[in-house]
Amino acid sequence: MNSLKSLLVGAATIRIVLGQFCEHQWSGKFAAHDVDGVPYLRARQNTPAPPLEIQPLIVSGPTSNRVNFLFLGDGYTEDEKDKFFVDALYLANNVTDGQTFVDVTPLMNFWAGFSPSAESGVGTYGTPRDTVYGLYRDGTELRGLYYDKPQVARAACQSTDTCDYPILLGNDPFYGGLGGTFTVTTASPNSGPAVLRHELGHSIIGVGEEYDGGEVYEGVNAARTPTTAPWTQWFTDASAEPKVERSVMPIQAYPWTLLNVSQAWSQKFSSAGTYATHLLQVSVSGMTASEDLRVDIDGEDVGWEINPAVGVDRYIYNIDIDEPLAPGEHEITVTLLNEELEGTAQLCNLEVLEYGSEEEFNFDPTYHGLYPTFSSSNRTTYRPTNDLCLMRSTYTGNFCSACIEGLWISLLSSVSLVDNVTQIAAADGSTNVTLELLPLAQFRQGPYPRAEGYEITWYGADEGVVLAEYANSTSALIAADTEEFGVEVRFWTEQVRVDEDDVLVFKERYAVV
Repeated sequence: MNSLKSLLVGAATIRIVLGQFCEHQWSGKFAAHDVDGVPYLRARQNTPAPPLEIQPLIVSGPTSNRVNFLFLGDGYTEDEKDKFFVDALYLANNVTDGQTFVDVTPLMNFWAGFSPSAESGVGTYGTPRDTVYGLYRDGTELRGLYYDKPQVARAACQSTDTCDYPILLGNDPFYGGLGGTFTVTTASPNSGPAVLRHELGHSIIGVGEEYDGGEVYEGVNAARTPTTAPWTQWFTDASAEPKVERSVMPIQAYPWTLLNVSQAWSQKFSSAGTYATHLLQVSVSGMTASEDLRVDIDGEDVGWEINPAVGVDRYIYNIDIDEPLAPGEHEITVTLLNEELEGTAQLCNLEVLEYGSEEEFNFDPTYHGLYPTFSSSNRTTYRPTNDLCLMRSTYTGNFCSACIEGLWISLLSSVSLVDNVTQIAAADGSTNVTLELLPLAQFRQGPYPRAEGYEITWYGADEGVVLAEYANSTSALIAADTEEFGVEVRFWTEQVRVDEDDVLVFKERYAVV
């Protein structure tokens, strides 16, 4: 409790920051640019790299043909080196073990690179501590976690072949993160994995938000109009689209304010009264029990209860209320009931969403259609699902179909389906050629619940001659006196329906050696 109270002291002076989860600096892989136009992570610079002690966490193949994610520890002193490696392994396991990135883990390697910091932890009020990469909070709010030394982080990434996507891991037990060129998260055991999943979505797939109250809505999961959705291939009922699921957001607020028992926080809003149900979303930090806080709408307790697994960390609560709001003015009131939490308990953000009837709004979590999203300026865009995707609700742990397809496309665009090609000459002059493919489909370790496979075609000396006897085989016998041969490998998965750039295809011709 004392560490959070120290963090939040004076939080009333912080500026209001829009957005619900974590800020992101817009970029996909190598997409952020310096002023000279050179991709940021590849740009040459004179800043020396910090010393890195690198350990493997999850390794599925050679660095040269995998997408490599490197945790770079910030705010870990020399005495906390073991803690850093434990924290990094926990995060890597959490996002790949049965959820989120489990489908694409064979394309990924995770590493951890330790550099000692002079001070432990992360900075606040815009002031970094004496750490390797200078992570800090802009105020004290449990939200964005920024870096002061991007050139050092870039040098660290450039110094090793284990870094395609750098992940700055702050030695801090509370909620915070950032997406973009450098993905940022914390060592919070509860919010750290959730934030990492969400921010990697920004960094890898290059998508914007799906939650309300943000600023960037673009990519494979966002549409500016109902007729321009890039996920039409994933519509659950294409014959019913474009049908916008009916909802509205009458209030969103970002107080980022410390609560006290002497005066409740309240704000009024208006409803048209034409919707069937509503939801209150509220995020708070510093709470210890359900008895610490009361949340009311029009004087009626909405039944807020603490998530005991979170402790005093920030958490986002969704409270469904299965009845309509009456037309006219309403008031939300948040009251702190535990005086001992003054100086610690914080109201972060809240919003109310109203929903149409069952005929007007589809609550099926797997339904893919057109759901309105409301920005910080109340501008409406559209997303594929209600609350399925972690780009909207980080605690779900799952991507919607549009995002998982984008994830496959992004990762496969950076690797080859073929890890290695081996040629062995036989005594009769023929050559036995063997392909080593990415460990997908039948080459995965253990059972896999989704449909996927490889289609392999071999070609002889003439590119138009198919060696049909070796169809879908990873080896072929090339006849003597043949100077070259060809091979085409096509990977398919039920999670990809549109591959405009043919990143799921490998086609190459080889000289017989």
